[in-house]
Amino acid sequence: MCLAIPMQITQIDGYMARCAARGVEREVSLFLLQDESVQIDDHVLIHVGYAIQKITAEEAFSTWELLDQIAEEDVDA
Repeated sequence: MCLAIPMQITQIDGYMARCAARGVEREVSLFLLQDESVQIDDHVLIHVGYAIQKITAEEAFSTWELLDQIAEEDVDA
C-alpha cells in the first residue's frame, strides 16, 4: 500500500513543479504525467516526489478531510 498526498501546483518548469499543501511546499517531478495536461493551480497526488495522478480540487479537499480524521483518531487512541 502506498500513501499519496494531494497538493496544488504553484509553479511549473519543464517536468518539475513546485507544489503546496497546508503551508508545506515541495519540488516534485511531473514526468509520470507527461501525457496529461497539467497547469498551475491543478491538484495532483504526490508519492515519493512524483505527481502520479491529476485530481479535482474537491477530491483533494475530501482526501485532506479523511487524513485529518485518521490523524484525530490516532491521537485519541
